Amino acid sequence: MTVSVVLFTNDLRLHDHPPLRAALGGDRQVVPLFVRDRAIEKAGFAVPNRSAFLADCLRDLDEGLRARGGRLIVRSGDVVRQTCAVAAEAGADEVHMAGEHTRYARHREDRLRAALEADGRRLYVHDGVVTAVEPGALTPAGSDHFAVFTPYFRRWNDHRPHEPLTAPRRVPVPDTVSSEPVPARSEVTGTSPALAAGGEKEGRKRLTAWLRGAATAYDTRHDDLAGDATSRLSPHLHFGTLSAAEAVHRARRAGGPGAEAFVRQVCWRDFHRQVLAARPACADRDYRTRHDQWRTDETAADDIEAWKQGMTGYPIVDAAMRQLAHEGWMHNRGRLLTASFLAKTLYVDWRIGARHFLSLLVDGDIANNQLNWQWVAGTGTDSRPNRVLNPVIQGKRYDPDGAYVRRWVPELAGVEGPAIHEPWKLPPGRRPRQDYPDPIVDLAEGLARFRRARDLDRDRGGDGGRSRDPDPDRDREPARE
Repeated sequence: MTVSVVLFTNDLRLHDHPPLRAALGGDRQVVPLFVRDRAIEKAGFAVPNRSAFLADCLRDLDEGLRARGGRLIVRSGDVVRQTCAVAAEAGADEVHMAGEHTRYARHREDRLRAALEADGRRLYVHDGVVTAVEPGALTPAGSDHFAVFTPYFRRWNDHRPHEPLTAPRRVPVPDTVSSEPVPARSEVTGTSPALAAGGEKEGRKRLTAWLRGAATAYDTRHDDLAGDATSRLSPHLHFGTLSAAEAVHRARRAGGPGAEAFVRQVCWRDFHRQVLAARPACADRDYRTRHDQWRTDETAADDIEAWKQGMTGYPIVDAAMRQLAHEGWMHNRGRLLTASFLAKTLYVDWRIGARHFLSLLVDGDIANNQLNWQWVAGTGTDSRPNRVLNPVIQGKRYDPDGAYVRRWVPELAGVEGPAIHEPWKLPPGRRPRQDYPDPIVDLAEGLARFRRARDLDRDRGGDGGRSRDPDPDRDREPARE
């Protein structure tokens, strides 16, 4: 019997898995392989929250394979070396994997193809596994990618993703290939206390429950911080325990404004991936430079630490940062306003914030994280790069009675109503406990510093002075699930 290898990366599922389906064609045996990539660990990307969630995903994938007569093969080391070794052990003549478009993924694919061909084996790379629409499938006239979301969404919305594939009934795996033990969450230390569970079963259960419930009001409630009405599916999309294409199909079948608003957010994910695929350098360089002379770890150390610890004195910012530390996840509106506060009110290099988010976010994703940070910092694809979100106005708008703040900032639990967003204005008898700080920066001073840095006082065109806290423009503003 001929044998194929399926190399799993960030597609840790059995449903809607084109590489697995192709590998099983022609009555083949399959070696489902996951390599714990030492290069990712050395780069610092294998942080505790994602490592623990990954362990859940691998254990669930192994259970799903065993229920179908197979098992997951786990190896550690260099992906190319380990994949070639497994292919040789199994006598496999081909390897299947999902296509990806980061610099590292492209380099990995090129190395793997060359190594396999040298051994007389073939590599098959399958599109439409990680995204609903593959990067590069849609391009505007005269460019290799869309730089503005709205025209991309129009094209993307007309381009239906492939019909989802069912999970295979059987996955016959040769018994000659050795495996390391499947990792367990209990082996990982330093995780956030309320880190969510991973795995395909969990992801599919969450999608089903959400589409039957909260999705119906997603279009009107996705910015409600206390209501927590977002899907929380981003970790499952990041690790591929859910198919983006299937999520879009199921949301459209559910129908309604809420489901369509969710589909739009899946499009934002694809939009950022097609930008990064065309401009890989923007993972760490400005997509559109504003010639900023950012404050750095050396020049803004105290402000940066206060921001990380949720001790800025601005309750809505602090609540969101504490949610991040506790859950390894943050509400989409919280991500916008905490990023704006760091990059624009404190005028700190967006890369510092992006690194901190990646150190904790279980859904930490290079394309979404870096390009969303650039969007907020005004160096990315936002057509209004100088907008500054006012955390007091944002708090009163999206947490009007203060329930979200009280949940995460217990020092303010005794403050009622919208006054919680400006505790420094309370009369002495109603002030919060002494362990909650005064604001680390005056908002007017922060705005003035930002405007001076961008030389906006001389340039009255474009945004002029209107960027302090515009009403959200949902054609332009990306939500983060």
